Amino acid sequence: MQKVSIVFTGGGTAGHVTPNLAIIPLIRERIKNLELDVHYIGSETGIEKEMIEKYPDITYHSVRTGKLRRYFSWQNFTDPFRVIGGYFDAKKLMKKIRPAVVFSKGGFVSVPVAAAAHAYKIPVIAHESDLTPGLANKLSARYATKICTTFPDTLDYLPKGVGVCTGSPIRPELFDGNASRARSLYGFDSKPVILSMGGSLGSAVLNKALRENLPELVKKYNIIHLCGKGNIDEACEKFSSSYKQFEFISEELPDALALADFILSRAGSNAIHEFLALHKPMLLIPLSAAASRGDQILNAESFEKRGFAIVLKEENITPSTFMHAISYVEKDKEKMTAAMVNCENANGVNNIAEMIIEAIPHCQ
Repeated sequence: MQKVSIVFTGGGTAGHVTPNLAIIPLIRERIKNLELDVHYIGSETGIEKEMIEKYPDITYHSVRTGKLRRYFSWQNFTDPFRVIGGYFDAKKLMKKIRPAVVFSKGGFVSVPVAAAAHAYKIPVIAHESDLTPGLANKLSARYATKICTTFPDTLDYLPKGVGVCTGSPIRPELFDGNASRARSLYGFDSKPVILSMGGSLGSAVLNKALRENLPELVKKYNIIHLCGKGNIDEACEKFSSSYKQFEFISEELPDALALADFILSRAGSNAIHEFLALHKPMLLIPLSAAASRGDQILNAESFEKRGFAIVLKEENITPSTFMHAISYVEKDKEKMTAAMVNCENANGVNNIAEMIIEAIPHCQ
């Protein structure tokens, strides 16, 4: 059987890795006439290395990389040389692996990989999660054959004919949750359930807003609070019959999502599109423009405009506005769910897998 190699790249955050892990099994399943050899190119010390090395059927390679910042840092004088070094590292890997196609999920490590693939005339398919392309994908765009987008509006920011709205690739295990199992695990009664998530490190803003209002919230809701590493608050244990706090959860996350009536979250694209695919109404509190490039604000506004979420900006949070926002989500949750059910491309994993397969010669 003929062997074909595919390279995946992306790193810096888990959000640049988990979509790749959703796509790879589907491609393996659909390619029957070729032996698939999967490689992953990431940084030397990033989270992607730790995540991918758990998969023995994926070969991990590291390249030098640096962050291209929009603000002053002394590292701005050294990181460009690391990026250049990463380009030559990636060229050596391209020559060795000879992939049929490269799929880039973003992050700065993906830039030298996309450039090296382009130098060898290897097709590059990239994916942009946010509504407006980040700097890494702006740089990679000149090397990409196609750029998959999560938001329809993103096509306006890309060269004509390059962008394709595919949706976001969703981890398949998230659809296997069991709500009854979660309710039993947490010992909750029949009250509605709020799931609060602030990313792998947690969100101080979300944690504070939720905990300030706990005495009122637990009267009406059960709450699963993923507060981030080091953020457990023992003072909240007095509410433990209706409030369960964890630094993070992994294996039981699909069950927790299945049980949740709605979600309290930041507005990172991968996370909110997972909630969209699972038809979970949302209260989104995006990162402020002062703490980011504003991408979460645009993500959240797009979801609110399309009827999937209520948005509360963090500078507007008070106990009163927070509780009012919760009540709005509760009131409109059926309308939000209906809008999500009718959304096209809520899960882009099939669309992206097919684009990658189409780029492989002799593939049926």
